[in-house]
Amino acid sequence: MAKEMERIRELRAEVFGGVKRAALGFYPTPLHKLERLSAELGVELYIKRDDLSGMSLFGGNKVRKLQFILGRAQAMGCTAVFTYGATQSNHAMQTATACRRLGLKPVLYLVALVKPDEADLRANLLLDRILGAEVHIVEQLPGESEEDAEERSFAMAREHMRDLEEVGMRCCEVPMGGADAAGSAAFAEGYLELCGQLAALDKQADFLFHAAGTGGTLAGLVAGRALLKAAGLPGGETDIVSINVSEKDRDAYHRKCATLSCEALAWLGRPERVEPEDIHTDARYFAPGYEKPNPAATEAIRRLARTEGLLLDPVYTGKAFAGMLDHIARGEVPKGATVVFLHTGGTTALFAEREILGPI
Repeated sequence: MAKEMERIRELRAEVFGGVKRAALGFYPTPLHKLERLSAELGVELYIKRDDLSGMSLFGGNKVRKLQFILGRAQAMGCTAVFTYGATQSNHAMQTATACRRLGLKPVLYLVALVKPDEADLRANLLLDRILGAEVHIVEQLPGESEEDAEERSFAMAREHMRDLEEVGMRCCEVPMGGADAAGSAAFAEGYLELCGQLAALDKQADFLFHAAGTGGTLAGLVAGRALLKAAGLPGGETDIVSINVSEKDRDAYHRKCATLSCEALAWLGRPERVEPEDIHTDARYFAPGYEKPNPAATEAIRRLARTEGLLLDPVYTGKAFAGMLDHIARGEVPKGATVVFLHTGGTTALFAEREILGPI
């Protein structure tokens, strides 16, 4: 597939060559076959290691998005970056890391779905403090939903931004998970990167599994697939299976992600489009809820660790990997298929509060 690999490389240069990006991370991230687990499962299983994107030991998929998002912020002359998440947010920690790399001030508004112990800070929240991020903990009020607490955190942060801008600072607001047009465009490029790596191995994926939260990565992946499909290249027909890690209204979520995909393509100056029916999510594996462990995810973490020496996390990748294993066991992925698992990072959650980690 040398010819296809070269055509993917040319398409990638054409679409992404002019994008302003910050100097973050190390790309391409590795792709390799999980030999022992492939033999056990009867499929050809590869893992794409976006957990190794850098810049620090605790990289992850958000670094890929932040290249484009903070590249844009730098071009606008921003000096402070505000973003959001839960207290153990991977995105918030990676944003703080990226800001320190670029000389920007990171300001985090974090909702305490699991209340942290200030005397015993753990995992990402500990890293946020070591990085010197300005951290604002937003406690969930009695009877308040997760979404309501998030909206309250947005309002608090925007008032803070207005105060800073009044004294001459230029602020950049990054949505939760980096889920905007620039962030998703970065994962459209990431999808082309993956398909180029597969083509170099004379392979193309039948299935790609990943964890889906805010939807930015999902939107980018399906946008990248749309680019390849329009060009008639390998990867244009891959079934991208997005395993939900929290409860979503399926139809509304699909519409949101399709809209974000189209916005990413338009941001890149491309005519391709994505429709809600192009999106394949599976919500069978997140219960009992976000940042709440379940036995299948716990077993998936143990299984990958004990067959391949690789670690997953209980919030995102553990649940996504459990979903993939179940798809294979049920025959929803046929024997002999070529399958890729996108490792999006987050293993710092193995050192988080017991409520998040569970009985592993």
